[in-house]
Amino acid sequence: MQVLLILVAVTQIYPLIWLAFFSLKDNSEIFSGDVVGLPKHFLWSNYTKALSDGHILTYFFNSVLVTAVSILLVLILSAMTGYAITRMNWKLSNLTLTIILLGMMVPIHAALLPLFMTLKNLGLLNTYWALIIPYVAFGIPMAVFILGSFFKGVPRELEEAAVIDGCGIYRTFFSIILPLVRPAVSTVAIFTFLSCWNELMFAVTFINKESYQTLTVGMMSMVGTYITQWGIIGAGLMITTIPTILIYLLLNKQVQQSMIAGAIKG
Repeated sequence: MQVLLILVAVTQIYPLIWLAFFSLKDNSEIFSGDVVGLPKHFLWSNYTKALSDGHILTYFFNSVLVTAVSILLVLILSAMTGYAITRMNWKLSNLTLTIILLGMMVPIHAALLPLFMTLKNLGLLNTYWALIIPYVAFGIPMAVFILGSFFKGVPRELEEAAVIDGCGIYRTFFSIILPLVRPAVSTVAIFTFLSCWNELMFAVTFINKESYQTLTVGMMSMVGTYITQWGIIGAGLMITTIPTILIYLLLNKQVQQSMIAGAIKG
C-alpha cells in the first residue's frame, strides 16, 4: 500500500518537476527530443525575459489584486450570510438559503452574455471590478453552503454565554463564532483562490486592455508573441504555478481539518 501511495505521489509531483526543467531549456534542446531530461544549460535568462519582455509582473500583480479582493469579499459576505441564515430566527431564512444555493447550478457560460451587457452598461468593462464582481457572485453560493454547515455545529450555549457577558452580535460573531470555523474559512479561501487564479473565460471576455489582464490571459498572449520561445513560456507557467503551491502548503492542514470535521458531521 505504501509503495502504491509513493507511486501516486510521484505521478502527481512529476509534472511540476518537468515544468521546472522545461522552463530552463531553449528551443534547440526542447525539439531535439530531450524534453524530459535535465537541461544541459540552465537558462535562468528565460525567467528574466518572461518577467521583462513578457510583462509577467504586470499580469501577476493584476491576478494577485483581483484574487485577493475576491477572496476577502467572498469570505466576509458568505460568512455573515451563512451565520444569519443558520443561527438567526427569521421567516425567510430557508427561502434565502435556497435562492443562494441555486447559484451553484448556474453555469459560467450561461451568464457570460448577460454579465457582459450588464458590465458594459455600467461602464465597468476593462476594470478590475469587471472580474471581481462575477468572481464574488459565483463564489458566494459554495462558500455559504460550506460555512453554513459548520455554523450549524457550533453549540448555541456559546452565544448565550457571550450575550450574558455583554457581547453584541458583531463581537459574538467575529470574536467567538468565526474562529471556531477557521478550517471552513481556509477551505473557502483555497477554493475561491483556485477558481479566481485559474479563470480564463471572464478574463478574456471582459478585459481587453493589457494593463488589466491577468496571468491566464497574459500566458495565452505569450503563445502568439513568443511562438518559438517555449522556454520563456515555460518560465511564465512556472511563475504562475508557484503561488498555488505556496497557498496549499500554508493552508493544507486547515483543509484536512475541514474535511475531517465534515466527515464527522456527516
